Amino acid sequence: MDPSFLNGEYMEQEEEWEREALLDPAWEKQQKKTFTAWCNSHLRKAGTSIENIDEDFRNGLKLMLLLEVISGEQLPKPDRGRMRFHKIANVNKALDFIQSKGVRLVSIGAEEICDGNLKMTLGMIWTIILRFAIQDISVEEMTAKEGLLLWCQRKTAPYRNVNVQNFTTSFKDGLAFCALIHRHRPDLLDYSRLSKDNPLENLNLAFEIAEKYLDIPKMLDAEDIVNSPIPDERAIMTYVSCYYHCFAGAQKAETAANRICKVLKVNQENERLMEEYERLASDLLEWIRRTLPWLQNRKTDNTLAGAKRKLEEYRNYRRRLKPPRVEQKAKLETNFNTLQTKLRLSGRPAYMPSEGKLVSEIIRAWKSLEGAEKGFEDWLLSEMMRLERIEHLVQKFKHKADIHEHWTQGKEESLRSQDFRKCRLTEVKALKKKHEAFESDLAAHQDRVEQIAAIAQELNALGYHDVASINSRCQRICDQWDRLGTLTQERRKALNDAERVLEQIDNLHLEFAKRAAPFNNWLEGAKEDLEDMFIVHSIQEIQNLIDAHNKFKATLGEADKEYNSIVSLVREVERIASQHQVPGGLENPYTTLTADVLGHKWQDLKSLVPRRDGTLQQEFSKQQTNEMLRRQFAEKANIVGPWIEKQLDNVSAIGMGTMGTLEDQLIQLKNQDSTTQAYRPQMDDLERIHQAMQESMIFENRYTQYTMESLRVGWEQLSTSISRTINEVENQILTRDSKGIRQEQLTEFRASFNHFDKNRVGRLIPEEFRSCLVSLGYSMGKDKQGEIDFQRIMHAVDPNQTGSVTFDGFLDFMTRESTDTDTAEQVIDSFRILAGDKRYIMPEDLRRELPPDQAEYCIQRMPAFKGEGAPPGALDYMSFSTALYGESDF
Repeated sequence: MDPSFLNGEYMEQEEEWEREALLDPAWEKQQKKTFTAWCNSHLRKAGTSIENIDEDFRNGLKLMLLLEVISGEQLPKPDRGRMRFHKIANVNKALDFIQSKGVRLVSIGAEEICDGNLKMTLGMIWTIILRFAIQDISVEEMTAKEGLLLWCQRKTAPYRNVNVQNFTTSFKDGLAFCALIHRHRPDLLDYSRLSKDNPLENLNLAFEIAEKYLDIPKMLDAEDIVNSPIPDERAIMTYVSCYYHCFAGAQKAETAANRICKVLKVNQENERLMEEYERLASDLLEWIRRTLPWLQNRKTDNTLAGAKRKLEEYRNYRRRLKPPRVEQKAKLETNFNTLQTKLRLSGRPAYMPSEGKLVSEIIRAWKSLEGAEKGFEDWLLSEMMRLERIEHLVQKFKHKADIHEHWTQGKEESLRSQDFRKCRLTEVKALKKKHEAFESDLAAHQDRVEQIAAIAQELNALGYHDVASINSRCQRICDQWDRLGTLTQERRKALNDAERVLEQIDNLHLEFAKRAAPFNNWLEGAKEDLEDMFIVHSIQEIQNLIDAHNKFKATLGEADKEYNSIVSLVREVERIASQHQVPGGLENPYTTLTADVLGHKWQDLKSLVPRRDGTLQQEFSKQQTNEMLRRQFAEKANIVGPWIEKQLDNVSAIGMGTMGTLEDQLIQLKNQDSTTQAYRPQMDDLERIHQAMQESMIFENRYTQYTMESLRVGWEQLSTSISRTINEVENQILTRDSKGIRQEQLTEFRASFNHFDKNRVGRLIPEEFRSCLVSLGYSMGKDKQGEIDFQRIMHAVDPNQTGSVTFDGFLDFMTRESTDTDTAEQVIDSFRILAGDKRYIMPEDLRRELPPDQAEYCIQRMPAFKGEGAPPGALDYMSFSTALYGESDF
């Protein structure tokens, strides 16, 4: 405190005395008693005292002795004579000493003191009290009086019926004195039993306790204070200052306890974050471990329904099971970054997760999960296409095999027949022509047999689960086909031998047989085509089928003419046989076909045409719907995709720190997060359209470059980038506020970092970081010592040895160069104060000075003191303090 305070206050006091001429008698009495007690509290240290303050200081001897005791300095040797000038000389030596301490005395002379002037003597003693008892009281850079008043207000704030506003009436009921005692020594009195209505009892209780237990003499009289309308301010200030100095040691212990509480609170929070990180990491890695085998399983029950069930399980995984894990992973990274930032700011060593739980290992496990997802979905879609193709081919194989087996039924027995040996020439010729027609029919069926074999071969290639039955049936058909070929050749040779004997031929029957057989084959082929099943994936493919069908319908007119022409041959045979009564003339020896058979087949064929039209139109409508789904997905995907890319660029730009203050960036990022969450319905619409496409077996889309998988990955990257950038900005704010960095400094650090971050990735490689340090004025030599210094700095900013420097690490290094933090030595000094300068501390000391939770935290973790002379239960606070900062093996 500036001593001018004393000069100013004393001058105001002198002017007040000159105005009033006489001191208020009540105040004079209170001051005289209080100042006398105050002087005796110091003089007793020298083995003496005074009884009458205006008489005992007249010779100056006890006045000089008082100044020596309270200042701790030696005054000039006093004059021992009894003459008046000896007394004046001694008093002048005392006054000179007071003025040498920076106090200017006004209107106080040695003569007035020697003459026993009470007012001047009290003024002189008040000046001494101000200089040596009150001046050293300092609270938040206030004056001594204001600081002492603020100290009283803070200490008595929690107590009822106490409101300290001055040093007069606020202490009149005695509760303020009792509150000060109870605040520092609650064991000395029970404040809850005190009443504002008993001021005399309160005052006497406080004075007696202070004198008995606190070594503060009784300087005030309770009756004088109670009976005085306004107690003397200087008397009460003098007495309260004794309380302040008495409890100064307790104040120092409280400060030490606050420092320890602060350090322990930081350590407890760090341990909580470490435990939460370990728990989240274990849970996430365990989930990935359990999920990977399911995603790596490439087995189905070889049915399309089973594959669709597996696809539905995968959809459920992507929609319900994975999103919470994405959030858990983001929270894990956020907690880790926050923990490392807090450890750096509090001077603790960097946190290293337990084996297998490093952030890099979690990211590696997550990437393996995403790789398994991509492979699983690709495999599943491919498997569904394969099973769909297999199902179609199996049905087609059975259909063609049934037609072929129906056609070959009885053919072997007919070819082995020897019926021609008992026939007439006409009958033999008929048999020969019939056999020629059969050969034509056999050749026409060759294509169907080849199709059956090709389908069986494709089913083998696709791995159909019941391919054995397919192969067995195909082999039977092929073997039978070979036997039919052999038998056909043998019968043709036999008929040629018989033809040399029988030469008459019925040309009309032969003409019918020749024309009816191809027409019948055409009918059967057309019917098979009309009943043939198909699978298409685009409008163009179904349009090609419709065009082919329309071309087929265009040929029906010519086919109708051919049918009528063939039937006319039969009608002509019937006319001639009826006209000439030819025995057996209606039987055609060359073919088993009749006009009725052809008629029924022709009518069946014409009835299949409109049915085929309906099937094709139904499929065309389905493909139009699929095309609409493709366009809907593409239209929305071509909006959502660029939007996600734009938002990623915005987040990246904000993260570069070029868009206002950190608070502005944080607001922008939170706004960005709100915008992203509000945009979520667009992704849900895409998921709905994508599900409809998959249910419709749509696997490609030529209208957009975006797939649902790429949009999901982009969305997850956007959410993760926003969370990570918010965390980085919050950590930067935490660093700035805890280190006291100005916004201009932070802007300069960010500009330097961005200048050397050429690729705008938010990290500096060692070469870029060295250049950045050089630009900021650091001397980095190219010799061996310079490299050692640089590696030391790299170890500080990159404790996890990732090979790059983040802006958080760079900012932490730059602020650490100019700020200071709590150290292990400071914590040890704080514990030493609580322990009363002992090398150990007792549990009861910790419980008395610290909050209960932090006291128990210390007792549980603090090792036993192993030194000599310590009582049982003594704790080693030095090892505990160094362990907090990673400086021991504790």
